[in-house]
Amino acid sequence: MALKRWLYRGGRPNPLAKILNRGWAIIHSLGISPDYLVTLEVMGRKSGKMTSFPLAMTVVNGERYLVSMLGAETNWVRNIQAAEGKARLRHGRSEQVLLKEVDASQRAPILKAYLKLAPGARPHVSISKDAPISEFEKIASKYPVFRLEVIK
Repeated sequence: MALKRWLYRGGRPNPLAKILNRGWAIIHSLGISPDYLVTLEVMGRKSGKMTSFPLAMTVVNGERYLVSMLGAETNWVRNIQAAEGKARLRHGRSEQVLLKEVDASQRAPILKAYLKLAPGARPHVSISKDAPISEFEKIASKYPVFRLEVIK
């Protein structure tokens, strides 16, 4: 757990984490990892180039969600906001998606499901995956959650 926190010290990936993330993004996009491990591709808000982020996708009540384990100031969240939610999701196949931010009052059950699914996120979230939903409600505003809509 200390290693995972060290990799993202200050809420940003260090050079080693960037290399690891690039490798995981390639693996996830090829579709050879479990289907909830995906690669999000979004236009960089500064570079204007497509950037890739390996993420764990959570499904709750048939809806798909992406959660930012490091909070609102991560590059992928800021890029999504700049791109007005437009992105591509890859896992063996590619789909154009629109990410819609979920209101903080609706995030608690999604965050709980996410922490059960994504052990790599647990060191970055201040409560246990087994905490009651009321504890998730208290921290929900700190962790952006986006619902995926397929663009046809």
